Amino acid sequence: MKYKIAVASTDGKVINQHFGRAEVFYIVEADSGGLTFTYEESRKTVPICRGQEHDESQLKAVAAILKDCDYILVSRIGASARAALDQNNIEAFELPGYIEDSIRKLLAYIEVQKSLCGL
Repeated sequence: MKYKIAVASTDGKVINQHFGRAEVFYIVEADSGGLTFTYEESRKTVPICRGQEHDESQLKAVAAILKDCDYILVSRIGASARAALDQNNIEAFELPGYIEDSIRKLLAYIEVQKSLCGL
């Protein structure tokens, strides 16, 4: 099965950005069958985190930019941002590290979830 994954990274190699501080999300298409993935594009956003302050409309705007993604990988994410993503049926994971490694971990997790749910 194929998934679209947004990755918060400053360099396109490592997941190293907090959701609210990310200036760009790299969009990756991943195939759980072969554990392969390809970069599709990058999407620029305006960082919305100002200390502990967040504007709900800005959180929703970033979530809307990523609404076609199935998952988001970040180094950190707060409850408000997670809730905004949930409204768009996007599941967020804190998986800092090399993008390739984190995507493989996510795909393995998805496969385990599917087998546990009998899908």
